[in-house]
Amino acid sequence: MKPKFYRKVLANKMTVIFEKRSLPVVSIAFAVRSGGMHETSSEKGISHFIEHMLYKGTPTRNAKQIAEEIEKNGGDLNGFTGEAITAYHCKIPSKHIDIALEVLGDLVKNPLFDEKEIEKQRHVIFEEIKMHQDNPIHHVFEEIHSSLYKKPFGIPLIGTNKILSSFTKEKIIKRFRQIYQPNNMILCVVGNTDFKKVVGFAKKNFGNIKGNLPKFKIVKKNESRTEKRKGITQANLVFAHHIPTSKEKRNYAAFVLNILMARGASSRLHQEIREKRNLAYGIEGESDISRDFAHSLIYVGTSKQNVKKVKKIILDEFEKVSKELSEKELSQIKEQIIGNHQISIEDSQNQMASLLYNEINNNAKKAYEFEKNIRAVKLDDVKNLAKIKKYSFFVLVPQ
Repeated sequence: MKPKFYRKVLANKMTVIFEKRSLPVVSIAFAVRSGGMHETSSEKGISHFIEHMLYKGTPTRNAKQIAEEIEKNGGDLNGFTGEAITAYHCKIPSKHIDIALEVLGDLVKNPLFDEKEIEKQRHVIFEEIKMHQDNPIHHVFEEIHSSLYKKPFGIPLIGTNKILSSFTKEKIIKRFRQIYQPNNMILCVVGNTDFKKVVGFAKKNFGNIKGNLPKFKIVKKNESRTEKRKGITQANLVFAHHIPTSKEKRNYAAFVLNILMARGASSRLHQEIREKRNLAYGIEGESDISRDFAHSLIYVGTSKQNVKKVKKIILDEFEKVSKELSEKELSQIKEQIIGNHQISIEDSQNQMASLLYNEINNNAKKAYEFEKNIRAVKLDDVKNLAKIKKYSFFVLVPQ
């Protein structure tokens, strides 16, 4: 059955997107079209900092009341900051949608930015940075980003202690007022409610002040680095390569290639590295594909003495794909991807995220073309992308 999808850009340029579902649950998000890639070197981490602060109180609700109004009505509340988006969302029984809209709307319109709370959250994020650094897998994923892009985009999304220490209340409020305006905002709802109700709430509660998005420039690079660390017993490595963003079809071909190579126990590298050679336990693939940047990653945890061997296997396997990939294997991977996608979007929260992702990159309606676009991927598109000429490589090894 074709989904009942609605999209409307209001007079104030706020975008409202909605998918109707019959189960008595709704997933709701307020998002802004701004994240890490819109930050300069002196601002890196401010989008994430603001995300933390928006849950810490408004003139009519303190942090506890914000959480209670959602959780005591059976919902869950969360948020995330990405390179191109910052979002505040909840999933709740649909009979409580008015409460959810009111609470989330209050967050994104009326944060207090209390001075004491700013200092508390600054230290919370310092601890979050330590947590990222202490986790070898998280650390290598942040470092490979720095090996793929020059500053400021190459600086971790969370920022650094030095940069975060420079954020004053005035700087945070200035950034918030610049970004969190209706023309930069998306309200996304998936579930059992009425589109007119959602649009009515947006019209009633958001004015006509216009914000602006800072200009940014993403500069790609490729480099290989090794870091040594005491207290670990396994080498953690990431192999990464850029994906051309000029043609949309390449993005789908790159997604297919990454799944083929490293997603799941049936993937080529899982079979080659773990099952045939017993060189690793963990092998993962990931693609980060946006309108403005795109790359794919392959992570492997292995012994220090096997790093060069694993790297060679990865390169050799790409070369094999570029020469030997068959229509039969490509068809199997497409079915895997489409099946996984269908299972994922059964959850309204996952579909909400998919709609937001597509809205940020083009138009939310593109979310419903995913299966068609995967099926349209050509054998030569995947084989050509597998001809890896330049790449980045980062490995964290025991000292």
